[in-house]
Amino acid sequence: MSLALSDAAEPLLIAMYEAQAEHRELGKHSHARGQLSGLRNGLLTIGTDAGAWVVPADHAVWLPPHQPHYGWTHGAVEGWSCYIAEAACADLPPHPCTIRNSGLLREALMRASDWHGPDLSDEQRRIALVIMDELRAAPIEPFGLPMPRDPRLVRIARALLDDPGKRWSLGEWAQWAGVSERTLSRRFVAETGFTYTIWRQRARMMRALEMLAEGETVTNAAFDLGYDSVSAFIALFKRTLGVTPSAYFPRS
Repeated sequence: MSLALSDAAEPLLIAMYEAQAEHRELGKHSHARGQLSGLRNGLLTIGTDAGAWVVPADHAVWLPPHQPHYGWTHGAVEGWSCYIAEAACADLPPHPCTIRNSGLLREALMRASDWHGPDLSDEQRRIALVIMDELRAAPIEPFGLPMPRDPRLVRIARALLDDPGKRWSLGEWAQWAGVSERTLSRRFVAETGFTYTIWRQRARMMRALEMLAEGETVTNAAFDLGYDSVSAFIALFKRTLGVTPSAYFPRS
């Protein structure tokens, strides 16, 4: 554990690093501090009442102070968490989001996880300031899945999360939920920022990351999630993450 740039009563930054070999679930909870959790290896899912965020390797999820959340890991993971005092979070993102780690942010946090106690050297203080600067500058990545608020749309969204491969059309979902197709289409955009089609695509990709992290084959993931072909799934995966599934999840 690390205490950085602090007095004993209110350390600005607390960092820790851990590796775990098995699946782990965290029940719903919150922290008075802002939380940044990132991975070097593995996959983590964080959820709130407003949405869910997948955290692949080389990424991190940011949660502002007092944000209720839950989470679970998918098999073995290796990563770190950083907790930032509420007073220092004013110019950090006000909503949960996934960011891409810079190499500098990752290495600075790994260094900070070895610090002990509130008394820091000048070098350690400079590193803590770098962590804050890198977090402020970190680009937000598209791994979040905001939830709608309309109860009819929530029902559809939860059904899609339970079965992302379901091949119902927009009209079929509208009829099932008791809403007109036009209203469904319009409100999905208004409440989530995405069209129904893009939202479903993101839900599928999040589930694909989870399945592959748990050892599922690319072929099974593609067809279980409703893709027309394995090649179509691989192409979308590469457009989203920059590499193919086999490169992202190399098998030993």
